[in-house]
Amino acid sequence: MLDYRSFALNKLSRLSTRYLPFADVASDDVPMTRLLRLSLFQVTVGMALVLLVGTLNRVMIVELGVSAALVSVMIALPILFAPLRALIGFKSDTHSSALGLRRFPYIYRGTLLQFGGFAIMPFALLVLSGYGEAIDAPRWIGLSSAALSFLLVGAGVHMVQTVGLTLATDLVPQEDQPKVVGLMYVMLLVGMIGSAFIFGALLEKYSPGRLIQVIQGAAVLTVLLNAFSVWKQEVRGRHVQAVAAPPFSVAWERFANRAGAKRLLAVIALGTFAFGIADVIIEPYGGQVLRMSVAATTKLTATLALGTLFGLAVASRVLGRGGSPTRMCLMGALVGIPGYIAIILASPLDWLALFVAGTFATGVGAGLFGHGTLTATMRSAPDSQTGLALGAWGAVQATAAGAGVALGGVIRDLMLQLQGDHQFTPSMAYLPVFSMQILFLAFALIAVLPLLRLPPTQTDNSAYFR
Repeated sequence: MLDYRSFALNKLSRLSTRYLPFADVASDDVPMTRLLRLSLFQVTVGMALVLLVGTLNRVMIVELGVSAALVSVMIALPILFAPLRALIGFKSDTHSSALGLRRFPYIYRGTLLQFGGFAIMPFALLVLSGYGEAIDAPRWIGLSSAALSFLLVGAGVHMVQTVGLTLATDLVPQEDQPKVVGLMYVMLLVGMIGSAFIFGALLEKYSPGRLIQVIQGAAVLTVLLNAFSVWKQEVRGRHVQAVAAPPFSVAWERFANRAGAKRLLAVIALGTFAFGIADVIIEPYGGQVLRMSVAATTKLTATLALGTLFGLAVASRVLGRGGSPTRMCLMGALVGIPGYIAIILASPLDWLALFVAGTFATGVGAGLFGHGTLTATMRSAPDSQTGLALGAWGAVQATAAGAGVALGGVIRDLMLQLQGDHQFTPSMAYLPVFSMQILFLAFALIAVLPLLRLPPTQTDNSAYFR
């Protein structure tokens, strides 16, 4: 009798190994099915990102009438925890427990933070917008509860993602660690794409009640998927002693003083800031300027994620053949610049297809840039400090992206106020943000050039830049 489960898993493994970027990291000891199950924590992170940066910012600005500046600040609140990612990664490297688990306790705590934030978020947003009877409620209640919900979700995402990625690297040999982290980020994009389409379909006919159901469903699904993801993934030791490790300040100094490390972090900050500054306004731009529906603008997140997935696939193929991670960063910025030019031109030309194509191109550029910086950072990681390296990369990336999100919304609102009684087109409030993205991508290009000239003999790890 045919074993349908084994047949399906075998087919899935073969297909994923052939078509999924980084799938060659699978082995007999760590099969693809185990890696895909572990990657479910990235699916929940992607789901949270789509809700915060995609769906909720559009709903809050357009349907609920909350100012873009306030929305951008709310969405950027999680960056308060972003600098702690390096510390979280370091702590999970050196954590000791009676059960012999280093990573699981942090993933568990992060999941509870996500659940708590999602549980109170929909009601906080309705109070913040003054919907229904909440119009008589003091404004500080809506502001404080909404801020708390975004903080909790953001803190949980940072903790789960940092420690989950480190757990993934524990399962494979050191030379395959960048590949497995890349695979996890591919699954993050898969989660974002799937969530964007699902949320778009569920919110096709928007109502406050439907919004509550969607967010609460995301809360429950986060707990279930994260629990299934990490079940029996971490090897548990019988007798675990405290790990002998230097203080965090010493470990960080050793990491940051490696050749080119600080400049690489600066490149990550500039490029990520450039790619992230329009995240909060891309969907309102589509809705107000190009007259797209809630469902259509939500699917823009899927378009962006598809572009990023394509960029990751191209980068994986090139770097797998010995390509330079630094040159990949360069290519990402070069692809992103014409993408934002296309987005700018879509308004005067009233060309929706050009807007979608530009959004896809910026996703491709972000994928190339992100994979290049990730690979360079992983290859430069000191021995036994994978969590610190991943945390440093994530801290800089998340901080820069959050700062970009906050600034993008503030600039949009300032432009609307400066217009006053003048009859400007709606796009004039958005064009300065897209122009700033092009400028910062140019800064990233300038900053990355010295890394290309680093002599490979400068340090034992300096060749990774080339």
